[in-house]
Amino acid sequence: MDNVGIVVNDLKAAIAFFEELGMELVGETTVTGDWVDRIVGLKEVESEIAMMRTPDDHIRLELSRFKTPRVTTPDLKHEQINTLGKHRIMFAVDDIKNTVARLQAHGAELVGEIVKYRDIYLLCYLRGPEGIMLALAEEIGT
Repeated sequence: MDNVGIVVNDLKAAIAFFEELGMELVGETTVTGDWVDRIVGLKEVESEIAMMRTPDDHIRLELSRFKTPRVTTPDLKHEQINTLGKHRIMFAVDDIKNTVARLQAHGAELVGEIVKYRDIYLLCYLRGPEGIMLALAEEIGT
């Protein structure tokens, strides 16, 4: 897998949010033209793209903000994790409570609560910018 793509309305806020999780901004560009239209099956596409990566460079995240055509907006703020086709991104963290607090400063909301899975992990789900579903896992046992 090369990357995961997410469409957002506020590209700068999404970049800041994922930087708070430890991801690094690799670069930003704008794509437009007939070749883009043909690939994605839309007309008159103009999209700003930011590519992020994990510190180990194993995972990349492509954030896209469409200037044109207008984005469609499902009700992501209220979708449940069991919605067909629903996605989530899980991050391993060293301190889940601290990470949640830092992400809440960027608008994240806990979906449920932080729970212990056996004596192995602390886990939680959050809604990030624009309803993006994240999961966090802190390994507590070996």
